[in-house]
Amino acid sequence: MKDITSDSYKVTSKINLKDLNTKVVIKKADKKLEDVREKLGKLQDTMYAHNKYAVLVCLQGMDTSGKDSLIREVFKEFNARGVVVHSFKVPTELELGHDYLWRHYIALPERGKFGVFNRTHYENVLVTRVHPGYILGENIPTVNTLEAIDEAFWDTRFEQINNFEKHIAENGTIIFKFFLNLSKKEQKDRLLRRLEKQEKNWKFSPGDLKERKLWDAYQTCYEDAINRTSKPHAPWYAIPADDKDSARYIVAKIMYDTLKKYTDIQEPELDDAIKENLALYKKELESE
Repeated sequence: MKDITSDSYKVTSKINLKDLNTKVVIKKADKKLEDVREKLGKLQDTMYAHNKYAVLVCLQGMDTSGKDSLIREVFKEFNARGVVVHSFKVPTELELGHDYLWRHYIALPERGKFGVFNRTHYENVLVTRVHPGYILGENIPTVNTLEAIDEAFWDTRFEQINNFEKHIAENGTIIFKFFLNLSKKEQKDRLLRRLEKQEKNWKFSPGDLKERKLWDAYQTCYEDAINRTSKPHAPWYAIPADDKDSARYIVAKIMYDTLKKYTDIQEPELDDAIKENLALYKKELESE
């Protein structure tokens, strides 16, 4: 197939997930990934020295969609100081003592670094929308019953998320949002492998099967969230996830192609006074 571009999977108009392909097989995707992730690693070094932009990579997808292994493979060539991964699970007591975006704000990457959110602030309009009872645990003053969690509530929450992303984008964070679009059949196969292979048993939870029964509800919520929040400054990319090698390459290629467009990202120039005396500094060291 023709190689992808940074816009190949970008959501720029309303989508229907049922119409999107969940499997694309790219020839020699694993080899192509090796090349792109090395380039990404070098680019991150430059961004670290430049110290003007941060990069936020958001990964969402159904259970078994490949988020963990994608992080491992795509960021393999990064300097450890240049990338920080956060996996957001059930909110802690401390986190519930703040508004729902607080734990995401404090995890944002600093300038010069990549931050990866493995599950993201979108859990607050996905899992909580499928299980609205979780919202009651947030102790929001105006939300004391399930009846209060109506469409107006979700409209407001989407507006807050859009504002959150607009704010950080305007202050130098480059945002990538990847939805790993997995088919229900492929999820079944991956769950079966977790049960059949002893070394993968630890990944399995009976809760995975309970959530699988809610597949259609999750797909509806994902579709709505993507359509409401894919913006030019914070676009969603719907990545076919049934073939892991291809999905990893597509994600890496999109990030690299996009970041290369930032022509202002350059290593800083040495101060003229230092440049003029490089030979002197070298001589001083060699004479020790």
